[in-house]
Amino acid sequence: MDSNTMMYGVIGDPIGHSKSPLMQNRAFRETGVNGAYAAFRVAPERLGEAIAGMRAMGFRGLNVTIPHKVAVMAFLDEIDEGARAIGAVNTIVNENGRLIGRNTDGIGYVRSLKEEAEPELAGKRIVVLGAGGASRGILWALNRERPASLQVANRTWDKARELADSLAESQAPAVQAVRWEELKEACSEADIVINTTSVGMAPHVEETPIDPSWVRPGAVASDLIYNPLTTTFLQQAQERGCRIHGGLGMFVYQGAYAFEYWTGVPAPAAAMREEVLASFTGK
Repeated sequence: MDSNTMMYGVIGDPIGHSKSPLMQNRAFRETGVNGAYAAFRVAPERLGEAIAGMRAMGFRGLNVTIPHKVAVMAFLDEIDEGARAIGAVNTIVNENGRLIGRNTDGIGYVRSLKEEAEPELAGKRIVVLGAGGASRGILWALNRERPASLQVANRTWDKARELADSLAESQAPAVQAVRWEELKEACSEADIVINTTSVGMAPHVEETPIDPSWVRPGAVASDLIYNPLTTTFLQQAQERGCRIHGGLGMFVYQGAYAFEYWTGVPAPAAAMREEVLASFTGK
């Protein structure tokens, strides 16, 4: 680092588990970009102060994670079309003091899903578990692939319904909200079941968002969690004959898209993936 180093970071609460600093700092090294990236724990009531600090200190970019992806929008100068349609921001770009909100979650996820598990999403029946910020981005991006049906379920019914309604104006066909008590049937008929919740994330690795037996053999069970690399939900689904898709690819690609927004330099995605994998395997 020197006096010309551009600063970047990720804000969330909690944040100690994040692999983003490892991944993004590897990207800076690979490309020769003079940047440094760190993780910052920001409590919800301090979010506005954190964004003001970004402005004051001239940070070039921030990633935004749980629980700030929706609330942060109120503190930005501009929200791009995709993030506005999604209703959540996971990437902030500082353009000469003007803070622009973007969302790379959905496009990163779909790229990973198509490359690693299901190349053709058109005509598929998809169920998404969870109605948080990540779910919004994924639903928006998935719907652009023209699935046969796209359903969202959340333990709090109102959240699922509100999310489906918020996407209705910007997309067709409509996202449908499913009540939790109807979820078993919906999953049994789905081609792809996606967990966007934090259930099963380290350290609570024994938990599963739903009973994996609800997913039919041959279908894709997908999980956004990348720590552990293979969750209990995915392990048990695979034992039933399901194809599985973990969260590492989405994590890498959402970070790669953010890196490119910030720097204008092609992201070294393979090296970024290698760095995150090494942090788990010790290699």
